[in-house]
Amino acid sequence: MHEPSFVPSPDAARHFRPYAPAQHDGFIDDWLVAGPQAVPVDPARFPAAAFKPAVARALHKPGHGLGQVPLQFAPALADDPQLAWRVAHCDEDHFVYGTDFYPTPHFVQCWAYAAVELPDAWQGAAALTTNGPADVWLNDAVVHRGRAFAHQLPRTATFALSLPAGRHYLLVRFACVGVRECPMVMALQLRGAAQAQWLLPTAPQWESSRARLESAFARAALDRDVFARHDAVTVHWPAGEPLQDNITLRLVRQDGRIYSEQRAEGRTLPRAKLGFAYQFPADAYAVHLMPELQEYYAHGRRVERRLPVYLTGNQDYASQRQGTYAERRQAALAHAAQGQASVFNEIAKLALGHWPDVRWDVFRAGIARIQSRADCSDFYLVGLLGAVFRYGDDERFPADVLAALKEGILSFRYWLDEPGADAMCFWSENHQILFHCSEILAGQLYPDAIFANNGMTGEAHRVLGEERALSWLRKRAGGGFREWDSNTYFEEDVLALTHLADLAANDEVHAMATVVLDKLFFGLAVNSFRGVFGSTHGRSYAPALKSGLREATSGLTRLLWGMGIWNEKVLGVVSLACAEAYRLPPVIEALALDPAPEIWNRERHAGALEAWCDLEDGAWCVNKVTYKTPDYMLASAQDYQPGAPGYQQHIWQATFGPAAAVFVTHPPCLSEDGAHRPNSWHGNVRLPRTVQYKDVLIALHDLGDEDWLGFTHAYFPTFAFDAYYLQGGWAFARAGDGYLALTASTGLRFVDTGRNAHRELRAPGPQTAWILQMGRQALDGTFRQFRERVQALRLECAGLQVTFASLRGDTFALDMQGPFLRNGAPEPTADFPHYDNPYSTTPLQAETMDIQFQDLLLRLHLT
Repeated sequence: MHEPSFVPSPDAARHFRPYAPAQHDGFIDDWLVAGPQAVPVDPARFPAAAFKPAVARALHKPGHGLGQVPLQFAPALADDPQLAWRVAHCDEDHFVYGTDFYPTPHFVQCWAYAAVELPDAWQGAAALTTNGPADVWLNDAVVHRGRAFAHQLPRTATFALSLPAGRHYLLVRFACVGVRECPMVMALQLRGAAQAQWLLPTAPQWESSRARLESAFARAALDRDVFARHDAVTVHWPAGEPLQDNITLRLVRQDGRIYSEQRAEGRTLPRAKLGFAYQFPADAYAVHLMPELQEYYAHGRRVERRLPVYLTGNQDYASQRQGTYAERRQAALAHAAQGQASVFNEIAKLALGHWPDVRWDVFRAGIARIQSRADCSDFYLVGLLGAVFRYGDDERFPADVLAALKEGILSFRYWLDEPGADAMCFWSENHQILFHCSEILAGQLYPDAIFANNGMTGEAHRVLGEERALSWLRKRAGGGFREWDSNTYFEEDVLALTHLADLAANDEVHAMATVVLDKLFFGLAVNSFRGVFGSTHGRSYAPALKSGLREATSGLTRLLWGMGIWNEKVLGVVSLACAEAYRLPPVIEALALDPAPEIWNRERHAGALEAWCDLEDGAWCVNKVTYKTPDYMLASAQDYQPGAPGYQQHIWQATFGPAAAVFVTHPPCLSEDGAHRPNSWHGNVRLPRTVQYKDVLIALHDLGDEDWLGFTHAYFPTFAFDAYYLQGGWAFARAGDGYLALTASTGLRFVDTGRNAHRELRAPGPQTAWILQMGRQALDGTFRQFRERVQALRLECAGLQVTFASLRGDTFALDMQGPFLRNGAPEPTADFPHYDNPYSTTPLQAETMDIQFQDLLLRLHLT
């Protein structure tokens, strides 16, 4: 069957308009885009060993599938009238994004369309960068077909093109197979075609208003990602470039409800306020910028921009201890009961005795997720099992919900060696213990039943789950967590551990789960600052790094010792609040509140593949340090795998409070979507060589010659500081009585536009040294005196060789290969004890661990 041409008629071709000046280095940065189109895939149809290529081969179609010549807002595909063309403007990374997350397998495709006007004939290499298979058509003819997959960092394929002068039409279809996180990008470059002009089809009657509106929308920015209770949700335009147009601004919740609306009505506005955070329910929102409503709805001028934002609602952050444990437990459950996200919000209602308010449809949706074996089913299965143990005998618990849950429990896949193909993740540390916990509790609940997936009895599952869980627990008791200090995944660890400590019938499982919980909370206490888990992290996500208000551990610390905030992360909080058999040891709560003038903490966490149930590859080890004062905290992973590919490791952070944190990363792209690992703010493409001695930190970044973006950058949230200055090559910040000075060997550029306006510092170049000096009023006088003293310090950088004389009289020297020198002598960066701080000195793989603060003592038996 002959497909329609995507080359427009001569009359339609007159309506193509340039969207930007000549593009940088031949990249196409403006496209019409359709998609992503996601088609569910039955994983049982395809071999597990080559699942993604097999799916792509089976579902790939040789034709492009378009129904007509592309036009903005028009349907894109002949067989999918709901998929429409939209304009996509690339950021500085040149990527078109189709990124998303798929809890069950899907085949995903996007289409991108543009025209190129060449003043002269051109021949050379075209470079196509994607995460998966891609086809390129030029003037209706296929000029490239790629079939390679690259799960995280995309790959670039080059192919030759020879184009005469004139107009040409390009179509790219790029695809991926979504199994959980699905990073999906596309960039196309005509190398050397610097004079090429890129065009898109535009309705001529819209041209003037489109360009004007897009300019106004592009200049709009928020000064923060999270608005706390008393913050005004405000959209800003650059100084000297106020808004002067008739546009509409809306605050829209993620469920689509509109909570605030402002109309500019042609006024000159340097900013537009949509209300205060406390006026709206705590949740994720977006600020929608759109034309005047009649133009938008009646005339179809759907030019718009969306700025993502999170509001904490009416919740206050507590930087000092609040209430008793009983009061905090009640508050935690009451907060969770107001949410609507998951079964854990409904479990909170059960714990409070609010049976009439329980939404059983949420339970049914959670059970359906388990029955479909969607990713993270293990999270919800643990919670539902706990609900049945605690409340299942109550006559108010619906019989149909219990029956459906029993069916889901008996047919679930509890480990990799069981039959089945699905998108569930068995590999990461937190998922492992959740699967083992589920298997134990399911076996206890139905000991005599036959579990359909593998024909085993519940009793056999319980025994096997206990064996697996004990192996996992002993490793964490002796060596710590591979996902060390994760301000994301500690929530899931707590979810599993609290259920085992509270509900496991096996005394050894109960005891070991309690010990690992105590250790986890001890590490959380030592490495937190006023409720912020500002540690280095084995795994993290951008929202939790850019604001302590979004950390999954914040509700836990609020419940445990009264510091933090109740937020949307309730899995661990509800599970801990429901646990009757676990209480935090008093010594851990006391040391979490310790106002000591100086705490120097060193830790080593390590493990090896000694038993079958750990599925990560290879032995692992991290040496980490934390320096804490009453005014700030600085933490880092010492010399952690410098130069190796990064993932979600957060290597260092300086913390003053929930909004005021500073750190540096090496990004692969500018997306902050969690499916990219690393992304713009979490993780690093290549890990730096990082060392710290108390209040001084040095990080050396070697990006390589082919790095996609060519810079490292610092998160530097100016809105959260009491004062900041950019002076003499240094960036200075003050928060309370704490000071920070940060510089980069290749220079600093302050970013004042885009998504991270006034929150980002960039340092260009393939090799950059970052140097950080912390300070305090108690040691360094006024902020002005601190700045003057720092600028007078000796700092020498030759490539990645650094010599720095600090405020404390120490001279540090570091390069990429040699030892870290302090005053000419090597300063240890490895082989630390498991814990070495004022509260505990414990070797790695010790049999016992003593934790002491003042007259309080706790002894943990780790074996």
